[in-house]
Amino acid sequence: MAAAVTEAAVPFSYAVRRSDRARRVRVAVDPRTGEVEVVLPRRVPQREALAAVVELRPWIERRRAEAAAVQARLRERGDTVPYLGRALRLRPEPGRTRVHRRGDVLLVPPGEAARPALERWYRRQARAEVQPRLDAAARAVGRPYTRLSIRDQRTRWGSCAAGGAISINWRLLLAPEEVLEYVVRHEACHLAVMNHSPRFWELMARVMPGYEAPRRWLREHGATLVL
Repeated sequence: MAAAVTEAAVPFSYAVRRSDRARRVRVAVDPRTGEVEVVLPRRVPQREALAAVVELRPWIERRRAEAAAVQARLRERGDTVPYLGRALRLRPEPGRTRVHRRGDVLLVPPGEAARPALERWYRRQARAEVQPRLDAAARAVGRPYTRLSIRDQRTRWGSCAAGGAISINWRLLLAPEEVLEYVVRHEACHLAVMNHSPRFWELMARVMPGYEAPRRWLREHGATLVL
């Protein structure tokens, strides 16, 4: 008879959350913190959480290692944040509630208020950065878009709906400029070809020769695009 699996078999902690909407056991690892969460359908026994974690342990540990690398990259930033390939230095100012850029310096609220204010600032900047790039990309493919949305999608950098509405993730402003350019042109190409067929990639190569490099950068470093 096989020995029963115990919590001692798992060298990391995890949280369990019950969900009325879940149809199966799901394990998620926060890409920034490495925290592990198991989502259980309401009627599934508690022991299934441990079983899922043990089964997926190699995958979980890889994701936790990636999160640790993200944390190391964030520590390397010190008192700066990236902006399209440039490092902007943060300067807290007492009494400030909004972020203001002065050259390569960002004046930010002090303490815990800095991060949400920074996110709001990046969201505002994202529209100003994306709009002209998307206009140019749409002209290049010869198809108009109907609406631009700036979002905070956790698993996608951009999307293009069948009706021509395009969404772009504001976090791309934390990447080098050519990465933002790649995603904008990628979604613009979907205005003409809605799938990832060879015809799509042929169009992508015409619209942005050398797109492979920023695409590869995003695959390798996308998890670091956090504040």
